[in-house]
Amino acid sequence: MRNHLKYYAILAVAGVLSSSCTTAPTDESLLAGLKTDVTFLAADELGGRAIGTEGEQKASEYLAKEFEKIGLEPKGTEGYFQPFTVSKPSNPHEEAVIGTDGEGVTGRNVVGFLDKKSDKTIVIGAHFDHLGMGGQGSLHRGDSAIHNGADDNASGTAALLALAKILKHEELQSNVLFIAFSGEENGLWGSNYYVKNPTIDLKTVNYMINMDMVGRLKEDKSLAINGVGTSPSFPPVFDTINADSLKLVTSESGTGPSDHTSFYLQDLPVLHFFTGQHEDYHKPSDDSELINYEGLVKVVRYISRVVLALNPEEKLAFTKTKDSSDNPRFTVSMGVVPDYMFDGKGMRIDGVSEDKPAQAAGLQKGDVVVQLGDSTVTDMMSYMRALSVFQKGDSTQVTVEREGQKVEAKIKF
Repeated sequence: MRNHLKYYAILAVAGVLSSSCTTAPTDESLLAGLKTDVTFLAADELGGRAIGTEGEQKASEYLAKEFEKIGLEPKGTEGYFQPFTVSKPSNPHEEAVIGTDGEGVTGRNVVGFLDKKSDKTIVIGAHFDHLGMGGQGSLHRGDSAIHNGADDNASGTAALLALAKILKHEELQSNVLFIAFSGEENGLWGSNYYVKNPTIDLKTVNYMINMDMVGRLKEDKSLAINGVGTSPSFPPVFDTINADSLKLVTSESGTGPSDHTSFYLQDLPVLHFFTGQHEDYHKPSDDSELINYEGLVKVVRYISRVVLALNPEEKLAFTKTKDSSDNPRFTVSMGVVPDYMFDGKGMRIDGVSEDKPAQAAGLQKGDVVVQLGDSTVTDMMSYMRALSVFQKGDSTQVTVEREGQKVEAKIKF
């Protein structure tokens, strides 16, 4: 890492590095834009934005118009759009086939290009699709209902537009390719298709930033940054530009259940930003009024400072990380939402699903699992290892810390 990187980052925090144009967005205009975009994308009228639906098409048309307003060049295969068709196999053990022809469900990525006359390009992405009326992937128990996906991932899509507005006015030494992906909820379909059918030369890509669920910044201002081990240029940046005193929770792995994985698998450095799980995840209750818009502005500004801090760097080196798919495999679940932002000892529960083993055992939101069966739980990985030894029908003892006290319970899977 060059010495000037830290200096550049400090200047960015101090506000010395002003935009190249007086029309750069203010925090107030960003806030208004984020509210408008999330509210539109997460409205009932879009029906949950499932791939191949009218709601997904309306969302993609909205994004294309916003790209045009901002001044991004079309970089799809049909203007701003990059359609792709996924043929679902009749055999569940076969993978879906993603292409441009054939029968199946058709979605489309939305792709815009900010030309800075450079020989290298940054990719910034977010998926805009969601679960529609629920179905597979939904955690809702009850009648079919619209899953609006305000945090997942109207928040990341709105942040994508906000970053385009900011970076348009910055003097960058890289072009920026903005991609709103479809089909993420079904298995990273849109990003998978893009990297295999890119509209720019992937050899020119410096790194990729992915924003997925960035709209629920909590009181402790925790922001997860995954993929920090995919380039040695990343770690020195984060703390030097942390003007809003965010609580940064980092992990090295370049893989995970979101679109940055598709780019990492092309040997490209990636960063994934995430403000944490919550009880409304994959439920109809993930609505626009629950978004922390002031927090979302802070996240957007932070990511823009990451881009500015990395700006003087030449092509970033890529480093392989331990694949998160190496995680232990397990066939049972406690029925809890883990708090992925927790950096203490154990696995903190951020939500308890109805009619699942944890609820039957009396576990509560905020409990920290420290023992499961014979295994001590110190973090998420040790929790998954502990869980992997059990089969459906097994019973065991679980120990949690609750308000400073240890509580034991029997749990049956």
